[in-house]
Amino acid sequence: MTEDYRIESDTIGEVKIPATALWGAQTERSRNNFPTGAKMPLEIIKALLQIKKAAAIANKEVEAIEGQKADLIVKAIDTLLALDDEDLRKDFPLVVYQTGSGTQTNMNVNEVVAHQAAKINADIEILPNDDVNHGQSSNDIFPTAMNLTAAAAVNRLEASLQHLIDELKKKQEKYWTTVKIGRTHLQDATPLTFGQEVSGWVSALEHDLGYIQTLSQTLSEIAMGGTAVGTGLNAAPHFADIIAEKMSDLYGLKFTADSNKFYGLAHHSGLNVVHGAIKTLASDLMKIANDVRFLASGPRAGYDELNIPANEPGSSIMPGKVNPTQAEAITMAAVRVMGNDVVVNVASSQGNFEMNVYKPVLIDAFLESAELLEGTMRGFADKMIAGLTVNAARMEELVDNSLMTVTALSPHIGYHESATIAQTAEKDGTTLKVAALKSGLVTEEQFDKWVVPIDMTNINQK
Repeated sequence: MTEDYRIESDTIGEVKIPATALWGAQTERSRNNFPTGAKMPLEIIKALLQIKKAAAIANKEVEAIEGQKADLIVKAIDTLLALDDEDLRKDFPLVVYQTGSGTQTNMNVNEVVAHQAAKINADIEILPNDDVNHGQSSNDIFPTAMNLTAAAAVNRLEASLQHLIDELKKKQEKYWTTVKIGRTHLQDATPLTFGQEVSGWVSALEHDLGYIQTLSQTLSEIAMGGTAVGTGLNAAPHFADIIAEKMSDLYGLKFTADSNKFYGLAHHSGLNVVHGAIKTLASDLMKIANDVRFLASGPRAGYDELNIPANEPGSSIMPGKVNPTQAEAITMAAVRVMGNDVVVNVASSQGNFEMNVYKPVLIDAFLESAELLEGTMRGFADKMIAGLTVNAARMEELVDNSLMTVTALSPHIGYHESATIAQTAEKDGTTLKVAALKSGLVTEEQFDKWVVPIDMTNINQK
């Protein structure tokens, strides 16, 4: 050992490692062989630590390893989990783009736990492979960590989505009777209320929440106990069941080891289908956010139906400009999620025979999507929707000037005659009422009785 480095060896040979690093030879090889890309998500590292803690307890219960060793492994892991994220990251330097099984990250965890255990009690030898990794393989523990972190991320996502739904419902109720013009094909249509319009957004998001909640149940199956190829070689009986129980208690979610291990190692269909629902949510969020920002466009040269909060200056050159930045943030997040869905789809289809070997990039994309939507939905709810108000005068003006309220005349004078009235009003630049009276087909009393925008919304059929 030199002042800056120490020498360790693995089955390939000797490796020079930074003197203060808790990792060992295999981590150092990976650190040098794969330097490119984002670091492995800390959620995965923490999940692996928690699983290994549960594994040590399980191995002690089934008498697969000595009790003193198990207790020391647990103590070492507890000291690591007590660190803040910045300090924890220092000893977990590996990137996503490494071996497709996550083996090197698994060994990183094994080595760090073993070295941490030596710092606590050097009299009890803890070996990375034989003790910390006892009864485990990267091939079953890494996909288990994937499902644990994905399920937890989805749980947080659901809470954020429900928060956005709740904020939108407030606007739905507040503006339930505020009439505005409808638009289809970017052209004027018949009236509706802003509350009705928002109710459509709410329903879309409630459907998305239902899809995610239903599909996320598939993430409860964990691969623990499958070891290398799904046969469970070297794992003690009931070992995986104990881990599943402890992970359920830890995460507050139900996990089960009663699953097909060959499926658990080779396929990630659950992650794929759940991310598909997250992508569907992203699609709906993009549509809703775009509706909000276009309805708020202007204010003098746009639709100007909505007033958005002024959260920050909108321009470095134009004083007083306000931009729909929360809408821009959430739509950019939606674009990333749509791209990530391609990553998840392709990654789920890859690997050969007994194992999928795109695990790190798959879970990295999944977690990024969940985190992005969780955060941007909360920002959209709190910094855009909560402060959103309607420009009722502008809405009334657009309804009054619209020609599509002529639809209310159609049952009384027929479609063709109603169309002629609308075309005349457009050609002459007059209001619909002026054109209708000019036609001689409608009296003023009849027009005022039949063309009532609020009645055209069927608002009482809520």
